[in-house]
Amino acid sequence: MAQQKAIKDNFSIGPILDVITALRAENGCPWDKKQTPKSIGVYLVEEVYELLEAVDSGDLEAIKEELGDVLFQLMFYVRLFSEKNGICFDEIINKIKQKMIRRHPHVFGDAKAGTVGQVKKRWREIKQEEKEEKNESKSLMDSVPSGMPALPRAYLISERAAGAGFDWNDLKEVMDQTEEEWQEFIVAIDNLEDGLPEKKENAAMEFGDILFTLINVGRISGIHPETALQSSANKFIRRFKCMEKLAQKKNRVLKDIPRDEMEKLWETAKKSDKGL
Repeated sequence: MAQQKAIKDNFSIGPILDVITALRAENGCPWDKKQTPKSIGVYLVEEVYELLEAVDSGDLEAIKEELGDVLFQLMFYVRLFSEKNGICFDEIINKIKQKMIRRHPHVFGDAKAGTVGQVKKRWREIKQEEKEEKNESKSLMDSVPSGMPALPRAYLISERAAGAGFDWNDLKEVMDQTEEEWQEFIVAIDNLEDGLPEKKENAAMEFGDILFTLINVGRISGIHPETALQSSANKFIRRFKCMEKLAQKKNRVLKDIPRDEMEKLWETAKKSDKGL
């Protein structure tokens, strides 16, 4: 509790808003004055990805810097909507505060939730109740943003469907489904020899079905596909860079090295990486 109190006492968003106000003032920065909620969206996305990369690295200084960058972008949004629509920061804080209290009745009320699964189930139920109260669409899929990257979006879609009871019974079933999708993809690839555009579209769809099913393998296994793929991609980058360094020590570049030699460099890089 003492640590939580210290964080609360030392925290103030005012200085950030003061900087943004100055940037947006008549004699402020020409670039910042031109920005709109739509124009700065790309920068928020970039900063979020940089934050995730910093978190993955474990570098505390980088994490602090990237947290600040994300927070700055969010506060820039607050300022823009304050100027145009009169939204104030207190309204935003109170709105999210009340929503979190409402969606955690097992913490702030008398409800009971002993497992993560029970918490998630109740969370979905409360969200649906909120939609019904607002007379919004009752489709669970309406809460999945269309602009999300495909991988986390597919995971969220699967999670929503599973929450409604539309799911495989166990891991074996979804893995069997993955095998079926793979066989269908093989047939679709064989049909590409015809050279017809619709055959390529079908092959692409079958490939997408494989990815979608694999995402569910991860979900049921308790593995988030985005995290898993990021880890694999980072691992590949580390090993590829190691290959480049090994080639440089021989005064050579990878593209000039025969494939069999390149495979040996790759094996050396793998052994080196495992030893980290």
